[in-house]
Amino acid sequence: MSKQSALEHLKKWGKCEGDIIDTGESTATVALAAQQIGVAPERIAKSLAVYAKEGGALLVVAAGTARLDNQKFKAQFGFKPRMLSGEDTAQFTGHIPGGVCPFGLPPGVDVYLDRSLEEFESVYPACGTSSSSIKLTLPELEEYSQSKGWVDVCKAPEQ
Repeated sequence: MSKQSALEHLKKWGKCEGDIIDTGESTATVALAAQQIGVAPERIAKSLAVYAKEGGALLVVAAGTARLDNQKFKAQFGFKPRMLSGEDTAQFTGHIPGGVCPFGLPPGVDVYLDRSLEEFESVYPACGTSSSSIKLTLPELEEYSQSKGWVDVCKAPEQ
């Protein structure tokens, strides 16, 4: 899948290759992505891939500096979060670690948006590779990711 599947998915909303930011350098971590794109780390919309309760995966897209809160996650979803292994990440999402994004996913991978993103007008999720991203408004991210809804399952780094 990767960048091509993300691009094919985004074409449904008129996005094209020119909308994707490809730095040519690694954006595989929040710090690297923020540095390469030139934005604050919290504006990187990271996709946290966790094992779903019934198998497979689910994604929580959160602000770059936010961290999963195990208690909030369990209260929301009914199970303790466990991050996907690198091998399972590629298998379940079709994207490699560092390039996981909420676009072009296989059927059955649910996407949720964490409220940690709500303070920003626009954010930068990855776009299928460890060097690509796309700038989106929150309404665009919600629509393009085909999100199942907004959740409150993260905490700020100082909490």
